[in-house]
Amino acid sequence: MAAHEQRTIPGLIGAAAADFGDATAIEEGELKIGFRDLAEAGVAATRAFMAAGVEPGDRVAIWAPNFHEWIVAAIGLQSAGAALVPLNTRLKGAEAGYILEKSGARLLCTVDAFLDTDYVGMLQSACGTASDSRPVAGLPALEQIICLRGERVDCRSWDDFLGAGGSVSAEAAAERAAAVSPDDLSDILFTSGTTGQPKGVMTAHGQNLEAFAAWSDVVGLREGDRYLVVNPFFHAFGYKAGWLSALMRGATILPQPVFDVGVVLERIASESISVLPGPPALYQSILATPGFDSADLSSLRLAVTGAAVIPVELIHKMRDVLGFETVITGYGLTEACGIATMCRYDDDPETIATTSGRAIPGAEVRCVDDSGAEVARGEAGEVVVRGYNVMRGYLDDDAATRETIDADGWLHTGDVGVMDERGYIRITDRIKDMFIMGGFNCYPAEIELILCGHEEIAAAAVIGVPDERMGEVGMAFIVAAPGASPTPESVIAWCRENMANYKVPRHVALIDELPLNAMNKVQKFVLRERAREILG
Repeated sequence: MAAHEQRTIPGLIGAAAADFGDATAIEEGELKIGFRDLAEAGVAATRAFMAAGVEPGDRVAIWAPNFHEWIVAAIGLQSAGAALVPLNTRLKGAEAGYILEKSGARLLCTVDAFLDTDYVGMLQSACGTASDSRPVAGLPALEQIICLRGERVDCRSWDDFLGAGGSVSAEAAAERAAAVSPDDLSDILFTSGTTGQPKGVMTAHGQNLEAFAAWSDVVGLREGDRYLVVNPFFHAFGYKAGWLSALMRGATILPQPVFDVGVVLERIASESISVLPGPPALYQSILATPGFDSADLSSLRLAVTGAAVIPVELIHKMRDVLGFETVITGYGLTEACGIATMCRYDDDPETIATTSGRAIPGAEVRCVDDSGAEVARGEAGEVVVRGYNVMRGYLDDDAATRETIDADGWLHTGDVGVMDERGYIRITDRIKDMFIMGGFNCYPAEIELILCGHEEIAAAAVIGVPDERMGEVGMAFIVAAPGASPTPESVIAWCRENMANYKVPRHVALIDELPLNAMNKVQKFVLRERAREILG
């Protein structure tokens, strides 16, 4: 079968080698790895993980930025039958320790340092230094820490780890990879933990590959594309819609470790980037950078965005100013393999700008009320998803699984959406972000959408804050457009002319930049803390 028809990740790697041969699979600076070479590197890594004692069903963690060793390690461990446990590069030691303990990871692949952060040192400080038998005393399941880049005395180097794989034959590695089933777990991605401790989302090889074969087909990812993967590999957007989808379609993966507007603009020009997916904040950051229009962006072809309400004006600017031929919007969440709805090629520009599309093939999407009954088209309700893309469940948490997936198989997302008569959905907000002002439901994302229509505003984020009289009112954090000087008074006055009175923010704070996480999503908990400092 062709690469995009495979149902396991080991099968995908072998088929991609056959389909695309010596074409470049990964390009990182001067390093170029062909699809056939990548498959061989994957076999070497599989042998190494087997030599280290990894058995089918084990868990192996990766805590590292976007670079080629991340991909090779993931291919190797998954081909050995293990489930990948990616760790967010912004985690602190105790947070990483929780995920490693919860997942029971036997091995951790990491780096000696990144952005002045000593990952192993943080982990040992939080969970105990090395003992005679374990690299971290407080993590009894963790047997080895492998340094994918750099060297440290308390870790095993990647080269040494790979060298030890010589004790396992290539034939044994091939047999192990061939034994991986579409129903075997391919990964356990931990949620952000915004409502308590992070939960491990379990998904399998077959459902992930089916979902992202559909994704890559819908967005039009194609052989020879040059895909700058800015989205982190630890997230479904950078992993599944990133390097995994690129390998399906024969696109070249160009990893980007950190989002830096200047670096990204330079790479687009110098490395002829054609594909640049990301959340809306990524494109807003580019457009808000002085002098961005002097960069050569002529190679850009495809943008894929979503995960937030998107101003129509942003879509127009992505096409007319940044020069993308195609802009596709979609919606997904980790519990649904990262994808639930997509726009389509033949959708009109207004549909692409204002909706997240309709359900991907084989999946169902509805908007429901508090009782679980579907609401009328055009009315707001919680988005629920059912189909092959729904997770197998939360790791070791049956209660949370039952709370999230109902008896009829519907995954309750916690997102508010409105579906039109065609089945196209518009995500309006998170249920937990909604605030009630004088009895009126206020959805921050809706207010942000309007604010971004102000010519002097580059980006905006809205939260609800306590108010003695109204219960809650809106507070807007504003980033000014280049050369503009809006004031809180001018913004509030403009809002009174452009939105219903109950939606108008009662407080406005001007800030240099919005606090973003590694996925370039606004960290509203940071803004809530800042609001407490400002308002007292």
